[in-house]
Amino acid sequence: MPLSPRVPEIGALELLLAVARLGSVGRAAAEIGVSQPTASARIKGMERQIGVPLLERSPRGSRPTEAGRLVVEWARQVVEAAQALDAGIDALRERRDARLTVVASLTVAEYLMPGWLLALHATNPGTAVTLRTANSADVAGHVLSGDADLGFVEGPLPPAGLAGAVVAADRLVVVVAPDHPWARRRSPLSGAELSATPLVLREPGSGTREVLEMALAPYGGAAPPRLELASSTALKAAAMTGAGPVCLSELAVVEELATRRLVAVRLAEELDLRRPLRAVWPAGQRPSGPARDLLALTRRTAGTHQARMAQARTLPPRTAARPATGTGAASGTAGSAARSERPVLRARPDRSRKS
Repeated sequence: MPLSPRVPEIGALELLLAVARLGSVGRAAAEIGVSQPTASARIKGMERQIGVPLLERSPRGSRPTEAGRLVVEWARQVVEAAQALDAGIDALRERRDARLTVVASLTVAEYLMPGWLLALHATNPGTAVTLRTANSADVAGHVLSGDADLGFVEGPLPPAGLAGAVVAADRLVVVVAPDHPWARRRSPLSGAELSATPLVLREPGSGTREVLEMALAPYGGAAPPRLELASSTALKAAAMTGAGPVCLSELAVVEELATRRLVAVRLAEELDLRRPLRAVWPAGQRPSGPARDLLALTRRTAGTHQARMAQARTLPPRTAARPATGTGAASGTAGSAARSERPVLRARPDRSRKS
């Protein structure tokens, strides 16, 4: 049953209790944090609302009337119940704010999330964070089902059913081993050439794969991949062991490009492989608690990230030994990394080496 319009609000009842305890509207107003005229007006409004006088006023102060004493007693019980409710809500919020579950695409999880979570820990040291990784399509499913408080995906638009905000920008690069013919070519690689070449790619559903396929759609789409691998580490290892050209995030290959273990192939200007990195949450909701704090932190650091990536592009390559192709340490490491990922397609001949 709904409450009668004669029931005062909690703030007015708290003021009445303060007047009864302190014996003065002025002192009660100071304790509550309002002016005396405001407190007097609120008491008079409550008397009109209830329909009976609640205070006897005199030069010596104010005290409850007979009816006022009854209302004061009832008000005390209501305010105590409201205080218990307030304490319970605080406890629930503290429990919620002590946990944060994030699911992120592999690129974001590997190369951006560690720094973000360290910064979050500095401001929210009591928050326990669980980080899960998935491709962008699966990230959307986790967020929509409520398994995660916040998700991070790669791609031009937020997945269906999710709202989002761009928190960083990235671009894809095509990289090859230093002895690959593309490493020495002088002309930029055209969209038609890239479209016709079997590449080593991420699996379907990844944001990297989606952006590449959209960019190559005007040229007939991407050729069937030579290999499909499920992580940037496996892609880099495949490229360094000569499996073929690889398309992956620039974030993933900064060190390999600087040491010439991999070489970035210059692409024609017609190929736009830039992509936003986006935080997502269920449409119609807004992140709250530590999820809101993490989102704000990613936005504050977006400019720093872009400046760092721009600086990395201008650094001259550092001298490094060419990776061994036999049984040396470099090839052993790369080979074991590549074998740890199970390709879902048979390898196709790397026809790009004949070009």
